Amino acid sequence: MAAKKKAAKAGAGAVAAGKAVRSNEYIQRLVEDDELRENLRTAFESAKKAYERIDNKGPQKALMDDKKTQKQLREVANAMRDAADSLRGKKKRKRGLGTVLLVGIVGAGLALALSEGLRKKVLDALFGAEEEFEYTGSTTPSQAPSSDGGSSGTSSEAVSTS
Repeated sequence: MAAKKKAAKAGAGAVAAGKAVRSNEYIQRLVEDDELRENLRTAFESAKKAYERIDNKGPQKALMDDKKTQKQLREVANAMRDAADSLRGKKKRKRGLGTVLLVGIVGAGLALALSEGLRKKVLDALFGAEEEFEYTGSTTPSQAPSSDGGSSGTSSEAVSTS
C-alpha cells in the first residue's frame, strides 16, 4: 500500500512540474527557438574549450597570453548575450543599408578632408575647372603734378584779353 501512495505522489509531482513547464515562458522559448538553443550550445562548447586551455596552461598565462583562449571567451560572451537577448524578446539588430550608407559618407568626408588632390578633383567636377587669370587693373594711374606749380592736368584758368 505504501508503494501505491508513493507512486501517486510522484505522479502528482510530475503533473505539477509539467504544468509549471508549460506556463514558463522561458522554457517555451527554449523549446521553440532554434537560434536560442544554438547560441546556448555555442556558448557551452566555447566555454568548455576555454576551460580546458585554462586548466592546461594556468589561468594567468591562458588569459593574458593565449589568443585562442581569448577568442573562445569572446565567443562565449557573444553567444550568451545573444541568448539573453533572445530570452528577453529583443530582436537582433541587423546592420542594413543605413549603416553602410553612414560608413560610406563618413569615409568620403575623411577622404576629402585628408586628400587635397581628391578635393580639387571633386570641386572641378562640381563647379568646373578653375580658370587661371592675370589681374589687370581697370583704372589708369593719375598723371604726376606739373613743375609749373599749377594743378595737374589741363588748366582751367581764364585768359583775360584787354
